Amino acid sequence: MRALLKLSDWLRHRARLRTWNSAHAWGRRGEDLAHRYLQKQGYTIVARNLQLRGAHVEIDMVARDGETIVFVEVKTRASNEFGTPDQAVDQEKRAYLVRAAAAYLRAADAGWDRARFDIVSVTLNPDGRRVPFEITHIKDAFSRPPI
Repeated sequence: MRALLKLSDWLRHRARLRTWNSAHAWGRRGEDLAHRYLQKQGYTIVARNLQLRGAHVEIDMVARDGETIVFVEVKTRASNEFGTPDQAVDQEKRAYLVRAAAAYLRAADAGWDRARFDIVSVTLNPDGRRVPFEITHIKDAFSRPPI
């Protein structure tokens, strides 16, 4: 079954490369890899590429880790030559994610005490050719700023 999922992910990626710009296609490939990784870690993926009305930002993934609602930002890079992918999640991006998370929590009637922000960094081809990708999962990567 795992081999079939990998094959379907790869075929979907190849189709995206033909029709999307390459940066967007590779970013979505990273999201596919992060999705599979989080599932293996026991997370339940609730939504992908979620756009909430009024938040004006997309949440890459919303997942559940037990009773915790996890807002996951996925960053994908071809290499770590210019820094790790997670370094691209700056203060502005964090503020957008907090705003989107607030909208989601209001709609779900859930509180901040059950929320967490994670970052999943996907580096494609990190060592040349031996390893096709590397995933780093940073749990509780940042907190909601105080109101």
